[in-house]
Amino acid sequence: MEIQRAVAADAGEILTLQRAAYVSEAQLYGDPYIPPLVESLDQVRKAIENGVVLKAVEAGRIVGAVRGTPAGTTCLVGRLVVAPDRQGQGLGTALLTALHEQVPDAAAFDLFTGHLSGSNLRLYRRLGYRETHRERMDDHLTLVHLRR
Repeated sequence: MEIQRAVAADAGEILTLQRAAYVSEAQLYGDPYIPPLVESLDQVRKAIENGVVLKAVEAGRIVGAVRGTPAGTTCLVGRLVVAPDRQGQGLGTALLTALHEQVPDAAAFDLFTGHLSGSNLRLYRRLGYRETHRERMDDHLTLVHLRR
């Protein structure tokens, strides 16, 4: 497995991977319209062009991806996705570690996940992220904001 910078031509494959990876989150929260599932191809392409998007490639297949968007001295981390058949094998850790290395000038890395997403929360905490606050979005979703 190799981690590389994504290019605009990867947008379609990353969007497909993103949708596959987020289906379980949509089921967990009972909401098929979460932003990662309704994002457009053009939006993914713009994220690649305007930020740091890394992809994990194995045998020519993108099996994971993560985004980093600089915001002053902070890097906003988003859309950490791993192919469903590769989850739990260290790809999320490898992608986040690579993102931290790709944005060495960031004084902090901020991200969020849903309050029911236990495996996500365990991963982020293991990598040094600490909860900063919670934001209630509606009856079924509270976002947990974390910083490293």
